[in-house]
Amino acid sequence: MEIYRILAIDYGEKRIGLALSDPLRTIGRPYRVVANTEGFWSELSKIIESERVGKVVLGLPLNFEGEDTLKTAEVRRFGEELRQHISIPWDFADESFTSVDANAALKSMGYNVRESRKVIDKVAAALILRNYLEQQ
Repeated sequence: MEIYRILAIDYGEKRIGLALSDPLRTIGRPYRVVANTEGFWSELSKIIESERVGKVVLGLPLNFEGEDTLKTAEVRRFGEELRQHISIPWDFADESFTSVDANAALKSMGYNVRESRKVIDKVAAALILRNYLEQQ
């Protein structure tokens, strides 16, 4: 079995949440929140190299019927940019309800709204990754 990590991305206009799998790709954990600026691509390249990432999954928001929304189109455009900036395989992964689930999980752990904004994106990315790993 080839050893590498999977990086999950929860795209947002202002912040991008990241989560990493373990090298055997059995579990995922929240990793980092990065500002959505031009510097993101440089930061992503460094993470891919330093963490030995072999695949990226990008959360794709769909509506209740599994169809595209306005946000889906925005994430698909980000996916096209991703394709231009990385040379490793990547794919979309369903992110239905991950932000809602992340928020609920943080509230249950006692985070208040202000604190949760600092971590919710990476927790949502971890949920995207968990769902993706479970389907593999």
